[in-house]
Parts: sequence; C-alpha cells; structure tokens
Amino acid sequence: MAEGILEVTSATWDTEVIRAQGLVMVDFWAVWCGPCRMVAPTVEELAKEYAGKIKIMKLNTDENPDIASKYKIMGIPTLMFFKDGRQLDQIVGAIPKPHLKAKIDYLLGT
Repeated sequence: MAEGILEVTSATWDTEVIRAQGLVMVDFWAVWCGPCRMVAPTVEELAKEYAGKIKIMKLNTDENPDIASKYKIMGIPTLMFFKDGRQLDQIVGAIPKPHLKAKIDYLLGT
C-alpha cells in the first residue's frame, strides 16, 4: 500500500473502520478494475495531503466479498465515508480530485 493508506480486510473492518474515531474513507476496489487504477493515484495524493486529518483505507472487494455485500457495493471504485463508525456518504466511480477534496473538506467540517 502507498504511504498513508492502510489495507482493511473483513478481519480488521470493525477495529479499523467501525471503532475508529474521526473521518475514515474506504476505497472499495479490485485488481482488475480499470477505473480503480485511475482513481488510485488521487487517493494516494489525498492520503498525503490529509495525513492526520482523515484515515484512508483500501478494501479489495474480491478478497473481502462479505464487507462489499454488507454495504451493497454494486460498482467499483466506491469511496465510502464513515465518521465515528457511522456511514455518512459514498461516491461511486472515478471522480476528479477537486470533487473528492470538496467532499472530504465538507465532511471534515461536519
């Protein structure tokens, strides 16, 4: 994983996401997904820019289908936001960095 990004699995989901304090962004992705590879560099840049302000995680949907199913992930990449264990919002698809930054800034302010 890139600097500032942690991998989350079914085994670590509750500890890393649900019990986490503050804002957490989870990137639901898969190795074969072209749009996932397109958004990955943006996610990596944001992890550096928002270090200490937001926890950024990646979950491989092929390796952790139970979590993907639980959150009804129908398309990837899906970027899902949690705050203090509560699901706040999600974005499906590869979106431009300014849109993602605006979403994070908004959620950090809530």
